Amino acid sequence: MGRTLNEDLMIPRIALAASVVLAPCMLISGRATAQDVPGTEICTVEKTMERRTSCLQSNVDFLHKTLTKLSADHQQKLDAARAQIEGLKSTIAALQKTVDDLQAAQKKAAEDQKKKTDAPPAKDAPPPAPVKDAK
Repeated sequence: MGRTLNEDLMIPRIALAASVVLAPCMLISGRATAQDVPGTEICTVEKTMERRTSCLQSNVDFLHKTLTKLSADHQQKLDAARAQIEGLKSTIAALQKTVDDLQAAQKKAAEDQKKKTDAPPAKDAPPPAPVKDAK
């Protein structure tokens, strides 16, 4: 099976490109493994009492910081919710006032209409025309 010159050169090119891309990743990951990730640890594996106590204290510190952060976050959310509720209450009060004003205006218009229909005809008005029966 004969390969062309381009096919023969393709594999080394891919290997070179992969090594150029992956080399920095390997260097970075080597440094990342040395860092301590904060969190709770299993302290029962420690042999000496000093190391076990230190481990437990580290866990307590981590949990305390986490609780403090979560408490502050939730307090901010509660404060924002309270402010939103107060804004909505004032909007409801304004809308209720508008509805009351509209109902009062509608009631007044209905009363005025009723007064006009119940009022006797004016003295200067001509008498109503007699109605003739069509037979």
